[in-house]
Amino acid sequence: MSVRLSALAALAMAFVALTFVVAAGSLNLFDLQVLRAMAGLWNPSLQPLFQVIAELGGLEVTSILVVVLGFFLLRRGSPADAWVLVAFAAAQILETLYKAVLYHPGPPESVSHADGPSITALFGSSSSGNSFPSGHIMRALVVYGLIAFVVRRLAPWPAARALAIPTLLVLITVEAFDRIYLAVHWESDVIGGVLLGAIALVSATLWLDRPRRPEN
Repeated sequence: MSVRLSALAALAMAFVALTFVVAAGSLNLFDLQVLRAMAGLWNPSLQPLFQVIAELGGLEVTSILVVVLGFFLLRRGSPADAWVLVAFAAAQILETLYKAVLYHPGPPESVSHADGPSITALFGSSSSGNSFPSGHIMRALVVYGLIAFVVRRLAPWPAARALAIPTLLVLITVEAFDRIYLAVHWESDVIGGVLLGAIALVSATLWLDRPRRPEN
């Protein structure tokens, strides 16, 4: 518990520090270098695949999964366990606020490629043009991280418990690459999404591991 509290504090400080660095434009050159490197790898035939990968971190898929997880926790253990949904909602609100107030335009449309379809586009969710942090990475880390945490704790199959964390790492890596490959986010956006998602995930696991009353 104390290790995770220390990790949570370190992640929060890192996210705040990154915010200042991004706001100052100190990572602009780095972001451009990564964007150019990805442009050299672009293959139009792979775009449909990466659009499908994008859906894994989309608001629709992750919202459904986190609600299902909350319902499972509600039925499986203490009803209070379902409050982990607050971590997901709080991170989503913070990501939206950041994009509304922090001036950090995403890659220009002339170089970006069509992302996976999303109902949020109907509400002008990206009308500000700002892209820090990446919501896809944030949501993926929170939701799939929580699923991996629960699987490691509750799955009756040793193989499932052993594969939970490696599967999570592969999924997050692929989703991060997807954001940059489609040129819908800068590298700094992805790092910000990882940090914000990790803050929410660690907070949620701390809640799930909170001290219990004997009757629970």
